[in-house]
Amino acid sequence: MSALPAVAAVDWGTTRMRVWLIDDTGKVLAERRGDDGLITAQQKGFSTILEGHLAALGAPAALPVIVCGMAGSRQGWLEAPYVTVPAPIGAILAGAISIPDQQRDIRIVPGLAQRLTDAPDVMRGEETQLAGSGLPAKGRHLVCMPGTHSKWVLVEDGAVAGFGTWPTGELFSVLAGHSILRHSLGEQPKPVVPDNPFFQEWCRRALAEGGDVTSKLFSIRAAGLLQDLQPDDAAACLSGLLIGGEIASAKRRYGAGAAPIVLVASGALATLYGAALRLAGLAVRAVDADEAVRAGLIEAARENGMIARSGVTA
Repeated sequence: MSALPAVAAVDWGTTRMRVWLIDDTGKVLAERRGDDGLITAQQKGFSTILEGHLAALGAPAALPVIVCGMAGSRQGWLEAPYVTVPAPIGAILAGAISIPDQQRDIRIVPGLAQRLTDAPDVMRGEETQLAGSGLPAKGRHLVCMPGTHSKWVLVEDGAVAGFGTWPTGELFSVLAGHSILRHSLGEQPKPVVPDNPFFQEWCRRALAEGGDVTSKLFSIRAAGLLQDLQPDDAAACLSGLLIGGEIASAKRRYGAGAAPIVLVASGALATLYGAALRLAGLAVRAVDADEAVRAGLIEAARENGMIARSGVTA
């Protein structure tokens, strides 16, 4: 290593976790990834798993740790209470809670709660990606964060004004594996690519209908029976329909605005959503989700005094 670590940053998800050693300037010195998510940690112990990763990285015994994600859920290591929106992003990060009875300083970033009577919602982990997505301090910005449960977040002048969840990834999985559409998609359809004409056409249909997709779902099955729609193309139809429906619904709720949609995503989801957003006539600013969560954790470390903003260890 070229420098000594000042903090360990941990993204702890449901099935996987990532650990980075960060120096006092915010530079990444080392990294580990593993299948030691919430489910495994509940069985083996959060402290045991974390200390194992830190030891493998050669982290000092007193190195502080900043954590985001499911370790702070009700089923996690210690519940980090939700911060109610609207709330400034910096204040959200600064509200990280400490894990008691540990040899080192370990803190977990809280999630967010929207407590509206007609639109209750929660997020945990995405708030840290949001903090690392490079949003300007001023202005109105709409952020799209695709996933199993896609989040759309409205940020105004550096504060989270509101957000919504569209369980698009989960719907695709459930419909593909546990509905009549499983006969159309087959056991293992190929990954959907954005230039697939079926993906584009069915995305356009959903966008044109303003997000009403339920009336079109069975058409995928019918197209297989009547028009010889093949399994891989049926998967593309379903993907386009659901993603297009999500975008149309979110656009109706939040409006387009003048600024580009900030798309925080990685891999296949980044390309699919980027294509779908452009089909909807929206400008896009892409942010890599992996880089965003790391940057957000570094910012959380600064907000909690683990790294000084001047670049001197706190």
